[in-house]
Amino acid sequence: MLPSIATVTVPGTLRDKLEAIAAAGFKGVEIFEQDFIAFEGGPREVGRMVRDHGLEIVLFQPFRDFEGLPEPHRRRAFARAERKFDLMAELGTRDVLFCSSCHPAALGGIDRMADDFAELGDIAKQRGIRVGYEALAWGKHVFDHRDAWEVVRRADHPNIGLILDSFHTLARRIDPDSIRRIPGDKIFFVQLADAPAIEMDLLYWSRHFRNMPGEGDLDVAGFMRAVAATGYTGPVSLEIFNDQFRRSSARGVARDGYRSIMALMDDVRRAEPAIALTTPDFPPRGIIEGVEFLEFAARGTDAARLESQFAALGFTPVARHRHRDLTVWQQGEIRLLINRSRSDFAGSAYSTHGTTICDIGLRVDDAGAVVARATALGSEPYEQPRAEGELEIPAIRGMDGSLLHFLDDASGLTGVWDVEFDAIQAISADAGLRRIDHVAQTMSYDAMLSWTLFYQSLFRMQKAAMVDVIDPDGLVRSQALSTPDGAFRVTLNGAETHRTLAGGFLADSFGASVQHVAFDCADIFETAARLAENGFEPLVMSANYYADLDARFEIAPDLLGRMKAANILYDEDDHGAFYQLYSKPFESGMFFEIIQRDRGYQGYGGPNAPFRIAAQKRMLRHASVPRK
Repeated sequence: MLPSIATVTVPGTLRDKLEAIAAAGFKGVEIFEQDFIAFEGGPREVGRMVRDHGLEIVLFQPFRDFEGLPEPHRRRAFARAERKFDLMAELGTRDVLFCSSCHPAALGGIDRMADDFAELGDIAKQRGIRVGYEALAWGKHVFDHRDAWEVVRRADHPNIGLILDSFHTLARRIDPDSIRRIPGDKIFFVQLADAPAIEMDLLYWSRHFRNMPGEGDLDVAGFMRAVAATGYTGPVSLEIFNDQFRRSSARGVARDGYRSIMALMDDVRRAEPAIALTTPDFPPRGIIEGVEFLEFAARGTDAARLESQFAALGFTPVARHRHRDLTVWQQGEIRLLINRSRSDFAGSAYSTHGTTICDIGLRVDDAGAVVARATALGSEPYEQPRAEGELEIPAIRGMDGSLLHFLDDASGLTGVWDVEFDAIQAISADAGLRRIDHVAQTMSYDAMLSWTLFYQSLFRMQKAAMVDVIDPDGLVRSQALSTPDGAFRVTLNGAETHRTLAGGFLADSFGASVQHVAFDCADIFETAARLAENGFEPLVMSANYYADLDARFEIAPDLLGRMKAANILYDEDDHGAFYQLYSKPFESGMFFEIIQRDRGYQGYGGPNAPFRIAAQKRMLRHASVPRK
C-alpha cells in the first residue's frame, strides 16, 4: 500500500507542501484542486515538480455536484468533467475523486445516479482515467458508503469505482466491517482521518477538527482492517482538515502524518496477520518499565542551586562519571543527574534553555527495538562521541529536540552505573521518595497532538480525557498518557499564551519542555516532616483552600489540620485519595511535586491545579510586567 497524503493536509504553498511531503517519506500525493488553482504555474509544471520530488500524483480531487442532476445542470456537469479530464492528462494522473452531490437541484434515485456514472465511465475510459465515487457524510442523497457502493455496482463500469474515507464512515457511526463485503478491485482509493468525539454539525466537524489517525477517538484501525480484508492494495492517503495544522509548519505536519500512517499500517498488519500487506516490517510498540534517569543541564551557580534543591528533597550524590562532569543524585529508585559539561549535548542545552531537563532515560523491554521502531516512524536517532569504556546507549531526539535514551536489562545497558561511574560516599538524608510518578511536559497548544502521537505510536500507552486547567491569566489544556501498569506517566500541557504559568515557562526557557517532575512516596506526612528537617520550602497554600476542602470532602478535622500545617493538597476519585505537596518554583518556573496515591487513585489532582498555579504565580513576576 502506497503511503500518500493530500496537499490540503499540509500548510503552506504548493512548493512548501511538496517539499515537506517528500522529506517526510511519503510516496504519493493527492493534488487538492484549490492548491492547484492557487499555484502560479500550469498543470505540466505541477506534474514535473511532483515527480522531481520523487512523488506520484495518486489522485486529483475533488469534483463536486455531478450525479443526479436535471438539465441543463447535467449537461454542464459532464462538460466540467471533461475539462477536468483534460487537466488530469497534463498533470499526469489517472484517478479522480467525485464526491456525492450536495447540489440543491440534485435528484435522488440509485439508478439515475448509476446511469450518470456509467455514461461518465465511457468518457473516462477513452482518456485512460478512473473515477472514484465517495459518499460525503453530509451528501444530499448519498451519505453512506454502502449507498455509494450500490451506485458503483449498478453503474457496472470498469472505470467507475468506490472511494472510501474513514471520517465519512465513522462519523456516521456506520459499522466499518460492512466494507469487507466490497470487492477490493472496485475500491479505487482510500482516505484516512481521525477526529475527536464531538457532537456537532458533520460538515463543520470535518472541515475543522479532523486529525491524524491515532490522535482522535474514531476507530480508524478497525476501518483500515476492514479495507485490508477486501484485498485492496492501492494508495492509502491522509486527508485532514484542521485549523491547528493550518498554522503549523509544513514539515512538522507532514512528519506527523508519516508517523501516523506507518504506525496505523503496522497495527493493521499485526491485527490481520493472514492478510499480506505490502508495508515495512519493524518492531512493535515498546514497553516502558520505568524512568531510569532524568538528566539536568546546569552550570555554575545554577548547578549549585539545583544541588541545594536536590539535597532539600532528600537526594544524595552517589556517583560521578569517569569522563564527564556528571553527578548522580539518588533516592529510592529515582536517579537525577546534573551535567555541567560544556562540550556535549547538555552543554548546548544549557546554553539554549538555562537549567533544564535535557535527557530522559527510559527503562524498556528492548532498547534497540525501540530505536528501530522510532526511526521507521520518522524520528531522528542520536549518537554523540563516546569516551573509552562508555556504553553505546540507543537514543533519539524527542519532540522538543531534547533526548530520549533507552536502557534494558537484556543488553546490560542498565548496568551503566557500574560501568561508567565511580561511587561517592555521602551522608543520606532520605525523605521517603520512592519513584518518579509522572513527568509534566509543556508545549504550545498547537503542538499537543504531535506530542500525543509521538508517545502513542512509539510505546504502549493510553491517553486519558483532555482537561482544561484554569490559570488566572488564561487556559492550559492538559492530556495525560500512561503505560497500562503506570510504570511511566506523562502529562502534556498545552499553553495558548505566555501569560499563563505554562506559557511563561516556555517563553522564559526558550522552549524547554519538562516543567515539573512528580515523585511518589508512601506516607506524605512523614515525607513532609523529613523534608522540613532538610530545609525544604514548600509552596504555601491559602487558608481559603483548606476551608473549601472542608466543605467539599468529609475529612477528619485532625487530618485537615495536618494537611494545612504541611501545605498538602488533597483530591479523591471513585478509586481512592490523592495527596500533593509542591516545591516553590525555581529557575524559569520549574518545580517539583511529591504525591501519594491511595487505593488506586487514577488522576493527577486536576481540581487543585488552579489554586496551585495561583500560589505559584504569587511568587513569580506578574503577568503585566514585560519580559526582557
